[in-house]
Amino acid sequence: MTSIPFAGRRPPALSWRLPIRHAGVALALLYLVLLTGAAIVPHAFTHADPLAIAPRDAFHPPGWQHPFGTDQSGRDILTRVIYGARQSLLLGGGAITLSLSIAIVLALVGGLGGPMAAQGVRWLLDVLFAFPTLVLALLFTATLGTGVGPLIVAVGVGSAAGYARMVFGQVLSVRRAGYVEAARALGHGPLRIIRRHILPNAFRPLVVTATMGVGQTIVWSAALSFLGLGAPPPAAEWGTMLSMGRDFVAEAWWMTLFPGLAIVLTMLSTTTAGRALQRRIEGRAA
Repeated sequence: MTSIPFAGRRPPALSWRLPIRHAGVALALLYLVLLTGAAIVPHAFTHADPLAIAPRDAFHPPGWQHPFGTDQSGRDILTRVIYGARQSLLLGGGAITLSLSIAIVLALVGGLGGPMAAQGVRWLLDVLFAFPTLVLALLFTATLGTGVGPLIVAVGVGSAAGYARMVFGQVLSVRRAGYVEAARALGHGPLRIIRRHILPNAFRPLVVTATMGVGQTIVWSAALSFLGLGAPPPAAEWGTMLSMGRDFVAEAWWMTLFPGLAIVLTMLSTTTAGRALQRRIEGRAA
């Protein structure tokens, strides 16, 4: 007798997707929790000084005493990666906050300020888009100088155009929506309409964008620090650590491997968390 497969049985190929996806999100969130903990209380993860030098321990490869090895001055790489989380997250968080703030202001001015304002914002965004993000950030860094503050401004302004165009389009779409027209017909004032209807609906995508944007801004900040335009050596910042280790790649590969791995894992984790949040907002399974 031929058996008929149960119609409601999930195919084997599909049955593995959801657990794997959940496992990836869980690992990403775990990494971000540990990263945040390292940024807030780095001494809870290590008791060493990230700036303490020990010339006799220079260029020790990864081992039991130094799991990530040591640099040219004998500083422990693991300790510096842990302490570098604070400055790297500060750079990424500060840059994305500045970038989104600029985007919101431009979107509100262009979307609600009339035809002339809208055309002016479009022109400004076209000018900003003419420059690649890193090139624009380089221009700001060259003007403002090096350091953490100028680096935040450079990356924040350099990446603002993409967010501004997205939110600008959302504001233009929402202001013509039926519920906004209904609110106007009911006599609601402009400020109430902006606060109750336009802002919540136009800026909802920013929640996801900001989550994924933190990792991207950390990558850009690290790139500028690698070029010597960020925190000066021997600061415990991932991009600066990459810059310090590039002259010793052949004989001390661990000096660049572990800071670079921290940057890559942060980028992957924020992107994974952002996509999971997007699926949750859209009503799909995370």
